[in-house]
Amino acid sequence: MQKPLNNSTSHASPWLNLKLIVSALETVQDLIVISLCIGLFCFMVLELREMFFSLLPPLNFKQVTADILFLLVLVELFRLLIIYLQEQRVSIGVAVEVCIVSVLREVIVRGVLETPWVQILSTGGFLLVLGMLLVIRVWLPPTFEGIDPERRMSRINRNLYDEE
Repeated sequence: MQKPLNNSTSHASPWLNLKLIVSALETVQDLIVISLCIGLFCFMVLELREMFFSLLPPLNFKQVTADILFLLVLVELFRLLIIYLQEQRVSIGVAVEVCIVSVLREVIVRGVLETPWVQILSTGGFLLVLGMLLVIRVWLPPTFEGIDPERRMSRINRNLYDEE
């Protein structure tokens, strides 16, 4: 009588430990994100210094406003990276908020009256879509507080594969 082939061992070499490789790659990815956080934090400190220098006379209101809004964009990006480190996911809500703040910064810095009406109309449409995405995101079922559909489906498929 012939032994059935075990599919789980036939595809993997004994020296190839996929869990160890994935863990190492995730660690490297986390180190990259940590270095991005450190770099972004240093850049925020430099931008804050530059903003304080722009407050000295003669005061350029447009430049001060642009610096403050740019600092807010950097803070939101930093928050996005922190969420990624904590939860190993990119927060759609925070990413959309970064986009909204960035677009509003550009509109405020350039000035609504100096911007062509077509660009204002397209910017308004873009902001409307981003706002709708934020509203729709609230109604989507949570995928991260213990519920991970991808992991659940992977587990189901692995169990089916092991039973064969």
